[in-house]
Amino acid sequence: MFKFVSCVKTDKQSPSKNFKLEHFVVSARKYRPQTFKDVVGQQAITNTLLNAIENNHLAQALLFTGPRGVGKTTCARILAKMINSDVTEQKDEDFAFNVFELDAASNNSVDDIRNLTDQVRIPPQVGNYKVYIIDEVHMLSQAAFNAFLKTLEEPPKHCIFILATTEKHKIIPTILSRCQIFDFKRITVTDAKNYLKYIAEEQGIDAEDDALHIIAQKADGAMRDALSIFDRVVSFAGKNLTRQAVTENLNVLDYETFFTTTDLMIDHNIPELLVFFNKVLSKGFDGHHFITGLASHFRDLLVCQNPATHELLEVGEETKHKYLTQSKELSQDMLIKSIELANDCDLKYKSSKNQRLLIELTLMQLASINFDGEKKNSQPYIIPASYFKDKGIKPISVTFPTNSEKVSINHETNNQEQGVVIERDSLDIEDEFLSNTTENVVAKEVIPKVSVDLSKKQTSGLSLSSIKKKRDHLIKQMDVVIDPSNLPEEPFTQDNLEIVWNRYAKKLDDQGQKIVAATIHSRKPSLKDNFVLEVEVSNESSKIELERASNELMAYVRQKLKNYSINLEINVNDDIEKQYAFSPQEKYEKLKEKNPDIELLRKTFGLDV
Repeated sequence: MFKFVSCVKTDKQSPSKNFKLEHFVVSARKYRPQTFKDVVGQQAITNTLLNAIENNHLAQALLFTGPRGVGKTTCARILAKMINSDVTEQKDEDFAFNVFELDAASNNSVDDIRNLTDQVRIPPQVGNYKVYIIDEVHMLSQAAFNAFLKTLEEPPKHCIFILATTEKHKIIPTILSRCQIFDFKRITVTDAKNYLKYIAEEQGIDAEDDALHIIAQKADGAMRDALSIFDRVVSFAGKNLTRQAVTENLNVLDYETFFTTTDLMIDHNIPELLVFFNKVLSKGFDGHHFITGLASHFRDLLVCQNPATHELLEVGEETKHKYLTQSKELSQDMLIKSIELANDCDLKYKSSKNQRLLIELTLMQLASINFDGEKKNSQPYIIPASYFKDKGIKPISVTFPTNSEKVSINHETNNQEQGVVIERDSLDIEDEFLSNTTENVVAKEVIPKVSVDLSKKQTSGLSLSSIKKKRDHLIKQMDVVIDPSNLPEEPFTQDNLEIVWNRYAKKLDDQGQKIVAATIHSRKPSLKDNFVLEVEVSNESSKIELERASNELMAYVRQKLKNYSINLEINVNDDIEKQYAFSPQEKYEKLKEKNPDIELLRKTFGLDV
């Protein structure tokens, strides 16, 4: 830390001489591990090296690879000290004469490697081994690598090489094959936080757990970076290290930002959400950072919903409690949908010309999600009670049956016929034909008429063969019989038929049913007498495919054309395939049929097909 010593200023003194700057050792150097036990987060590697030393199985060429600041050079120095130590040396002996560190970034030529190989021949004056630590070894030139091969493969018995690099893929395979490789991993957030806590206690600093956690996250797996950030924040906040001070100094988005954003989304408060996002931007934060952090926040909330995944949540205890509380207010489907929207915004952000609008649109979509999921209609009546109330009729109570239950209908009338008139809404009848549900049924004073006989159970039936299979199932559930005499039968033209036909093919294509959609779209129906639609296909397999889709197809066509007497007739015509031209010669023959002059053009200019 800086210590200022004030003094009395005179006219002859300059302002630069008013204080004395004392030497300060950064935490990354001050707390550099001196033994393998002090190394953070690399227990597997340190245990392996200890066992190799104890069992005399240490290789003469080692390669330490991994991200920055994870302990590669530190482990190399500790190893060099351990293999030279015995009971006679002093406690603080570091065997500096036996350890040679070479920066390959600035000493990457063939001459540098030749000088190194010349020094290798000289045995150590103190200790047992000479250790050569070559940092950033991937920076060596191709010629330097080749000059180093022989020495690395057969070094003197008193020499050990330790190569360190952050980019192993840039090292030639012949070097890799001569080394024992140790892959250093990133320091976990928990390990980094615990080590920072230890250092804070050593320095007498009162640090909040969440503050240290944010520093560990910001370090991104590098312990050296975590210590550098720690020194910076301590210089800013002093002996009391709070979460607010850390977020202010590091200019990172706090957890509270995302908790507040999610609360506004739960309340569907779009105006306040946009105002809050504007405040985030006004503080200098990047919109891309905000949306990626929000996606991570949703992921953490999803992790909190299952006790088996709680260990994946890398936050402090106080923040973890907030996550668990907020996760109970959200459904799993909503969180998955929110992650998809935020991730989609993340992917589009860099290519967007109006990045702020993109994020605001995403926030509005997030705030429009139904957080409780779709609520099913709990009304136990087929027809709303208000309809019967207006007519002075007591509503029919209907319980939809399971496999072992029957529909029980209790209905009392005042000397009136036992019967009900209902109509399927024209906007919803299409979905009803394509499913076996009884939703979207509304009451109106329009036909078709449904008669309910309460005296005995009747067998359901339907005279329209094209939709019999779908309607039979629905009618058997409701114990009703639909009178087909009142179904509409309006005339239509061939053009209207083709429009509806193509529209249904497009609908199937949008739903992902590509094969059926292509079959329907390629076969145009022709209108015959008595509302019979004739369709010709090229083979039997196409006929089977079309027959499978005929129920839903005809239900859609009948409803859109308002004619329930339409029937479909499918015929196989082997000549249809011959109408399609596949080879260049067949295509040319087709063109010649349409325009015979094209043959004259070919002969005049001597063209080939």
